[in-house]
Amino acid sequence: MILDGVADQPCQQLGMVTPLEAAKTPNLDKMAGKGKLDYCYPIKEGIAPESSSAVVSLLGYDYRMAPRGPLEAVGAGLNLTKGDLALRCNFATIDDLHEGSLLDSRAGRTLTTKEARALAKVLNQNVKIPFKFEFHPTLQHRGVLIFRGGFSDNITGADPFYSQGSVRINKNKNMVFSEPLDEEDDSKLSANLVNSFIRQSHEILDKNDINSSRARKGLFSANYIICRDPGNEFPRFKKLKGKWMALGYMPLEKGIAKAVKMDVFDFKYPTMKGIDAYAQVYSGLNKAIKNAIKMLRKNYKKYDYFYIHFKETDLPGHDSKPLDKVKMIEIIDKKFFRFLRWYLPKNQARMVLTADHTTSSRLKRHTSDPVPVLTYPHDNSKEGQRFTEKDGKKGRRVMGRKLLQENLF
Repeated sequence: MILDGVADQPCQQLGMVTPLEAAKTPNLDKMAGKGKLDYCYPIKEGIAPESSSAVVSLLGYDYRMAPRGPLEAVGAGLNLTKGDLALRCNFATIDDLHEGSLLDSRAGRTLTTKEARALAKVLNQNVKIPFKFEFHPTLQHRGVLIFRGGFSDNITGADPFYSQGSVRINKNKNMVFSEPLDEEDDSKLSANLVNSFIRQSHEILDKNDINSSRARKGLFSANYIICRDPGNEFPRFKKLKGKWMALGYMPLEKGIAKAVKMDVFDFKYPTMKGIDAYAQVYSGLNKAIKNAIKMLRKNYKKYDYFYIHFKETDLPGHDSKPLDKVKMIEIIDKKFFRFLRWYLPKNQARMVLTADHTTSSRLKRHTSDPVPVLTYPHDNSKEGQRFTEKDGKKGRRVMGRKLLQENLF
């Protein structure tokens, strides 16, 4: 079980404690008191990973073999042929293409599903590139860009905050464009295609009536597309031990589950209808919890293992909203861990709980700090300990690729 980005750093808004320390979690506390706590670097010390690379590593694989673009594309239900170049994208906001200043990398988290679909349609109809391409919106500001054919993925992404495999911070928020990583003509072509799409899409989006209307309302304009994590082949890993089912509702996690040959228990995530992103997030979290319980009840006799990933706890860290992270942790404790306290002992099951990375509410980004790991139940338990960053560091150090082998298998 992964709580996305739930690990954090002490922040002033919470009296210099972390959200895990501040949250009231009686059910998780009981489980922690009967379990073993350790700490983990999802990839390795010194790396602040993306969710994609971290989850792949935590499942026991080489994170470098799993580019996010293809994972998101397949997770979104799109078909890929080897050679198709896929990139994960965001609708974003810039002030001026020539000035090169990125104002918001998520268009203020206020882009509705209807707006995203309409803007994507406009791009697919009006961007002129001499190769077949598709831009697909997924959830909120997120999207996937696919170039159909035989293209190189040996190029950089065009996102100032991310490099392949780990987070790269650009404090000036200067825009970047894709560059080839070798001298091959197909790599140069791939980079040029990505950059041409970005430039043309800005010219189209910046003049669109939807964005003019958003600007009049004081909202961030979705006038730019940032792209990252290119890949030209969907990764297929060696099957994990046993029969697995994954809770699937975010494209990335669904894509990872398919890559490692898990069955997916899918459900439809709530659409973004208004400009309150957190209304959708809380609705989505409650629906995810409900379906996680449904998945376990319905399938626990049919499968050996389950992968449950709650995405919502990551967002408040990026938005510097630690109080919301606390609230989400408490919702999960009340509605899900209370269920697990009954479910796991009854079925003689074991849980490994961790985070895929630390998301600092103070810094508004992923960091390289280790994350806590709870193995429950465990003979080497200690009453009074909690699933927190501080208590996790009192245990042993675990490296991400060895987590399941050492704690579950």
